Amino acid sequence: MRITSKGQVTIPIEVREKAGLLPHTEVVFEFDGNAVRILPVESVQGEGRGQAVLRHLAGRATTKLSTDEILALTREP
Repeated sequence: MRITSKGQVTIPIEVREKAGLLPHTEVVFEFDGNAVRILPVESVQGEGRGQAVLRHLAGRATTKLSTDEILALTREP
């Protein structure tokens, strides 16, 4: 792995999944001698990963369909 000129590094998907690092996960860096640990920030008020994803997605819809219209699209005629 290589650090870019902007200080960025791509964390392999296997590592992200094992560590539970989803997109937009807040992390902290912990120094331990010559090593650096990347740790997810503890959830606010016990918010789980699913709740964090829903909070992130809230208000991002690009359609003006009502709930009934969306349900009608997902049901067989």
